[in-house]
Amino acid sequence: MKLASLKSGRDGRLVVVSDDLAWFADATHIAPTMQAALDNWEDCEPRLRSLATDLAHEVIPMQRFHERLAASPLPRAYQWADGSAYVNHVALVRQARGAEMPDSFWHDPLMYQGGSDGFLGPRDPIPLADESWGCDMEAEVVVVTGDVPMGVTADEARGYIRLVGLTNDVSLRNLIPGELAKGFGFFQSKPASAISPVFVTPDALGDRWDGGKLHGALCVDLNGKPLGRADAGVDMTFDFGQLIAHAAKTRSLVAGTIIGSGTVSNRDADGGPGRPVADGGVGYSCLAEVRTIETIRAGAPVTPFLKHGDTVRIWMEDGHHHPIFGVIEQAVMGG
Repeated sequence: MKLASLKSGRDGRLVVVSDDLAWFADATHIAPTMQAALDNWEDCEPRLRSLATDLAHEVIPMQRFHERLAASPLPRAYQWADGSAYVNHVALVRQARGAEMPDSFWHDPLMYQGGSDGFLGPRDPIPLADESWGCDMEAEVVVVTGDVPMGVTADEARGYIRLVGLTNDVSLRNLIPGELAKGFGFFQSKPASAISPVFVTPDALGDRWDGGKLHGALCVDLNGKPLGRADAGVDMTFDFGQLIAHAAKTRSLVAGTIIGSGTVSNRDADGGPGRPVADGGVGYSCLAEVRTIETIRAGAPVTPFLKHGDTVRIWMEDGHHHPIFGVIEQAVMGG
């Protein structure tokens, strides 16, 4: 089942979307918003599934689904916690600046709590007031949970995953060092992120979903050219069950909590840093990793961060080369 929120008010209007993303049916008679559906999932989920079946059989009123009219499926959420599950990415960044990689990073997930009061729609521009801030995209996988009790195990946590999607977790790289130096985490360096046009229930992902990881190439294009094709199911040190359990160690999580994977990152076939797509590699899901590898290999980065007018495109395809979650496509605009 695929769900989306059309732009309407602060929290959007809930719709069920066909598997091919061509059509939608209004779902507000079941729940007015995505959050309302998540709050009452046990009651709403079977009714939404029935509506999805009727839509597939074309026995109910339906309209064309246009991704440009979609808001983030959750235009605002009670919680957004982003992990760093691909430790290869962390290791490369630390290597580039000559920092030691603590062994604990391979056993204890990194996670920060981001701003969840407003997410960008999948076709909304990335507002950038100052190019010197070092704007970067980060292509990631996200899951949305139901109500998760405190102290849940990783195995138990996988059962609380309600929906799966993608995000462009926008980062202002040149603001990060100063914020981290204060010892109090990200804030200004993490503006609003964008989320894919639709969320998908895990069962609808077939063998791409193994209970805790999403498998398949996460496609990232920059200005129409391939930047990344890393497989989201490869080199993921911590699966979503482990990330959710980490977040719920000392607190319960409310329905509608969004958990991010962190930047998807693959090692090269020889075990070293990844290679560009143009050189036969799977490329990169963010520019910081490109610049990191340039630093490791040549002593300094060459690739610039995003500039006004640049366009970013993020998606994942099914076996027929159709987007599963729709497409995040954003232009960088002056803020």
